[in-house]
Amino acid sequence: MIILSVLSCSKKEADPKPQAKKGFELSNTMLKSIDLAKVEKKYIEDQYNFYGKISADKNSYIDVYPLVGGNVLSVNVKLGDHVTKGQVLATIRSTELAEVQKNVSDARTDLAAAQNNLRVAREAYEGKLNTERDVPETKSQLEKTQDQVQRASAVSTVYNVKKGNIYRVVAPISGYIVQKNINRGMQLRSDRSDNIFDVANTSNVWAIMNVNESDIDKISLGMKTQVSTLPYPDKVFDGKIDKIFKIIDPETNAIRARVVLDNPNGLLIPESKATIRVVNSANTMVLAVPSKAVIFDNNRSFVVVYKSRTDVKVKEIKVLKQVGDVTYVSEGLSEGEQVITNNQLLIYRSLNS
Repeated sequence: MIILSVLSCSKKEADPKPQAKKGFELSNTMLKSIDLAKVEKKYIEDQYNFYGKISADKNSYIDVYPLVGGNVLSVNVKLGDHVTKGQVLATIRSTELAEVQKNVSDARTDLAAAQNNLRVAREAYEGKLNTERDVPETKSQLEKTQDQVQRASAVSTVYNVKKGNIYRVVAPISGYIVQKNINRGMQLRSDRSDNIFDVANTSNVWAIMNVNESDIDKISLGMKTQVSTLPYPDKVFDGKIDKIFKIIDPETNAIRARVVLDNPNGLLIPESKATIRVVNSANTMVLAVPSKAVIFDNNRSFVVVYKSRTDVKVKEIKVLKQVGDVTYVSEGLSEGEQVITNNQLLIYRSLNS
């Protein structure tokens, strides 16, 4: 909205509706420099700004823990790196893996012995050298050793045992390393309870906003939002409120609300500060123009209406409400008219001179 301060030494009555002077015509240069916008009906909207931060989607966020203790031989990723599922993040030399491999080897040896015992028992029974009861007993022993092999192999699979005593920490999902608590040369205890990596899939992220008690009635589920962040202040990401946490933080006297955002290009960075603009649409439609088209002069509002280069008029309007880039008008314009949104101040002065 353009504001003019009008100072005059003598008091004059304001002209209610300045009109174009006869013979006024836009020059070719001026005609090329102006922009036009149609007067359109729009639903009245209210906008509220809240502040918060971008957070990784906790449904696609995995803590990575070491399953064994030992000496960290290598760390292959850095904080913020993108990784793919199955990629080796770190390697650990662990004596615990030797025990796992020994259990697998012992179970397989016992299985081979049990299979051989069953074969001998069956041959002896066929040759009348033992009783019928000996065969089921050896068969039962074979089944037990088979179970032992399955259990040992399952443990080996969980520990991702290959050969030797090297344990490989792999990425459970594709995403970004958002936390890292491991360095080369560290000695990890086998009873360590802290995670060593956090991997987050950030194709979708959350914008978590803080809403003061006095503003709780201004938001509701499904409301449209526009999110901007400090790293990319000129970019706007559209979303909707999909969850309101009905718990007030006693320290901030605020509740939290969540907005789910698509993040295909990774521009929304977890933990970055965000401004969340909530848009509340009413059921009433009125005429609206871009706010930059409105000229405020002597406590009145005007726009310059364009029909042709020789038909340009100044019209006084009554502003119902201005919300950001949109001004809602209650009187003075008709739907479909075109208003000038750029360099209209020069034309306004020319028409009033």
